[in-house]
Amino acid sequence: MTAKEIRELSAGEISTKLRETREQLLQLHLRKQTGQVEKTHEMRSLRKDVARLETIANQKSATASAKVSADKAAATP
Repeated sequence: MTAKEIRELSAGEISTKLRETREQLLQLHLRKQTGQVEKTHEMRSLRKDVARLETIANQKSATASAKVSADKAAATP
């Protein structure tokens, strides 16, 4: 999943996708421990997806909080 695709998602969709990706990563870790994983590169891509999702979620929340702060500052005379 690219950063551009993630930015188009809403905050709720990002958190859902983050939860799903972490679950996939956990399952892959468990399968690796039992020797059932052939494509170990998938773990790296899932970790990077989690990082992208968290980064963009934090950026969106920071932007939203900055906007609220600016609106409060503009509202007070």
